[in-house]
Amino acid sequence: MSFDRHGNRLWRDVQALLESEHARYAVGEIAVPYGTCTEPSNVRAGGGACPVRFRCAGCDHFRTNVSFLPDLTAYLDDLLRTRERLAATMDGVDEWARADATPTEEEITRIRRLINRVKGDLTELSAAERAQVDEAISVVRKHRAVNLGMPSVRVHPPQPASEALA
Repeated sequence: MSFDRHGNRLWRDVQALLESEHARYAVGEIAVPYGTCTEPSNVRAGGGACPVRFRCAGCDHFRTNVSFLPDLTAYLDDLLRTRERLAATMDGVDEWARADATPTEEEITRIRRLINRVKGDLTELSAAERAQVDEAISVVRKHRAVNLGMPSVRVHPPQPASEALA
């Protein structure tokens, strides 16, 4: 149950694809907040070269799926809170900075419409299909939450000179 930025379903007949087509599709995308990106320069750069500054909801290269629904809902809530907070009187902020930081009505509408389309498609499923989707979502979300144990630099506090010589 994948969707583009407009909320249109993608890959309705995914079972018909060959395994090699699934692999080819996955190679041409990179994980971004709330979905995946297929923009070639961003994929090539491992997700660090978005030409539109990670405004995914406004880009045709953005894809999402039903497993991101809780994240999209939280994002919408955050956009609404941010808009209200920035609309309140705040001293010390230039108007251009406030305008750039304030979520646009278009972005809020786009995210709201996307959420409604995903939820609408979920309601059209039978109970058995919904159970399968829920099971797949729980597996995907568990996998997404796994810490990969990336290496980090350990910082040791300096030892007193007397202990360092011992």
